Amino acid sequence: MFESLTDRLDQALKKLTGRGKLNEADVDNGLREVRLALLEADVNYKVVKDFIASIRVRAVGAEVMESLNPGQQLVKIVDEELTGLLGERVPMTYGPLPPTVIVLAGLQGSGKTTTAGKLALFVRREGHRPLLVSTDVRRPAAMEQLEVLAKSINAPAFAPRGKDPIAIARESLAEARRVNADVVLVDTAGRLQVDQDLLDELKQITAAVPARHRLLVLDAMTGQQAVNITSAFQQTIPLTGAILTKLDGDARGGAALSLRAVTGCPIQFVGVGEKLTDLEVFYPDRMASRILGMGDVLTLIEKAQEHVDESQARTMEKKLRTGQLTLTDFMDQLKQVKKMGPLESIIGMLPGAGKIKNLAGAMPTDDQLNFSRCSN
Repeated sequence: MFESLTDRLDQALKKLTGRGKLNEADVDNGLREVRLALLEADVNYKVVKDFIASIRVRAVGAEVMESLNPGQQLVKIVDEELTGLLGERVPMTYGPLPPTVIVLAGLQGSGKTTTAGKLALFVRREGHRPLLVSTDVRRPAAMEQLEVLAKSINAPAFAPRGKDPIAIARESLAEARRVNADVVLVDTAGRLQVDQDLLDELKQITAAVPARHRLLVLDAMTGQQAVNITSAFQQTIPLTGAILTKLDGDARGGAALSLRAVTGCPIQFVGVGEKLTDLEVFYPDRMASRILGMGDVLTLIEKAQEHVDESQARTMEKKLRTGQLTLTDFMDQLKQVKKMGPLESIIGMLPGAGKIKNLAGAMPTDDQLNFSRCSN
């Protein structure tokens, strides 16, 4: 995630952190490298310009120049400004009277249907009962895909054939009451590009149901184009947030860094893998830390709390302390770690992990960590 941007920023800031004292020329040279890194990451030009100007105002003042460690103080400023650029965390909220309706919009290929399944798992973990609804009557097998996803997570689906999208959306409220669901996730149709028919249909769907959330699903690897797509949708419906998919494959980060600043649309979730469990709440401060190569320990802890059995972990700790840990115990530990996601992703959340990326070939692959065929 953001590998090339992280590398460039690390190189730019490393030149400054090792110096005992900084002058304006040093700051300007360092910020020039930061500017180039952001532009190469496909970040909007105006966003980059304002970002660098904001950092420079703080960097050439007493906050840095009179600091005992000016280099580290400058990194702190970049981290704070980067967090501000990414916006604020917008939590998922639910209406006082069920069902809460969440409409997902976006272009074809952005991952709307899969994201609907991921979001269904998320709201269920928060104690709610989701209903997956498909209003995509155009794409072949779109409704079948949603039904398969719903079945895989044991959730109800509503995808009636032979009806128009607006009627499906309207009838989904009655279906939610019938199956006792308190959250309705409406998956809408997409197009290869933004067109008036798509926008008109989306406007009618959101008018047919009391949508509390209108989330735009965007492919993170489209870079600045994601900003243009968001602006086009915003002119039709008031978006409440965005979900960036395929963030694990985005080495640049242009969409994430430009979206909020240009459109004002907050990022609520990010997709970080193909599995239905690979959906994370977007925390700007944690993302800024990842971009700067400082890791994301809080997310790592949350993943561990979710997937690692606490009582089993305490038992393992006692065995380790007394020298009684066996290879079978070690295998059980690795199985729990594997539940948290790819090993490379987990290591990437550790502070300074970017500096050991050359050891990636030495790490075991997911296949090598697959112990399903092993016996105890």
